[in-house]
Amino acid sequence: MAKRNNEHISISDALKEFVETNKLEKGLDKVNVAEAWANLMGNGVNNYTTSVNLERETLYIQLSSSVLREELSYGKEKIINMLNEELGKSIIKKLVLR
Repeated sequence: MAKRNNEHISISDALKEFVETNKLEKGLDKVNVAEAWANLMGNGVNNYTTSVNLERETLYIQLSSSVLREELSYGKEKIINMLNEELGKSIIKKLVLR
């Protein structure tokens, strides 16, 4: 059974400790990246986005429009910077548009 801690800590600190103890950061990062993509890109791009996957430091985006894929490929670095800024940490190093 887990040890009971007699100290009073905030819920946010307790949740951070729980996430770190159980090594859940990678799973939460995957969810947060998908949400950040949806928020930053808006409905126009989200309608053509079929899949958002984060594997290691590479974000794979599957699009149903080849024209949109070509347009987004011109601004990959800007998209990476915007997503990392939205997430508050540097998770994404590479963006692959499929």
